[in-house]
Amino acid sequence: MRNTFIIAWKETRSYFSSPTAYVVGAMFLVLTGIFFVFDMTRPFAEASVRGFISWATFFIVFLAPLLSMRLLAEEQKLGTLELLLTSPVRDWEVVVGKYLASLATLGATLAFTLFYVLLLFVFGDPDVGPLLSAYLGLILYGAAALAIGIMASSLSGNQIVAAVVGIGILLMLSNVDRIGALLDGVAADVISGISMNAHFADFSRGVLDSSHVVYFVSLVAVFLFITVRSLETRRWR
Repeated sequence: MRNTFIIAWKETRSYFSSPTAYVVGAMFLVLTGIFFVFDMTRPFAEASVRGFISWATFFIVFLAPLLSMRLLAEEQKLGTLELLLTSPVRDWEVVVGKYLASLATLGATLAFTLFYVLLLFVFGDPDVGPLLSAYLGLILYGAAALAIGIMASSLSGNQIVAAVVGIGILLMLSNVDRIGALLDGVAADVISGISMNAHFADFSRGVLDSSHVVYFVSLVAVFLFITVRSLETRRWR
């Protein structure tokens, strides 16, 4: 685990020493801030983050791949990935370390949105329970999106390609429930069951269901596992 934290610390410093994280984070905060203002200024607005959180998940579909696209793709392009993999570091330590760095960066970005929550307490009387469940769901959603993003980053040495692949997978997993709505029976349940938005909906409503937590944690585990296997195939080439 020591190697994992060393890699995570190195990557986190790299994030905050380049403009990419600041630009992407600023765009996320500006866009979510705009929709928060729209939601709060409409007639009979509720003191909640439900409207803003729903838009935040949509923006994370694009934010997460942009944050994670360089993690492995850049290493492949520069030719430093082979050097890293031949060092006394296990593949999973590389993947988890880089993933934790991206998760810390996303967490720092989401932390700034707590300013909106502060405004709710200043000008209203929000229910704490739904606020906590909504943010838990947002963190889990972001964690799953980053795992998908780093998997996409392991497939190509081109960062743009990695970002496009990650966004494509996330758009599919997020909106597949719309296809399920057109079907009936078991097929509809199965398709809706793999939808990220369908599992996130209860969090935004203040409902905490362990099955949704397991779903997002499972997504993280599956896509990190695929990423490790993707790196291992490079040893066979």
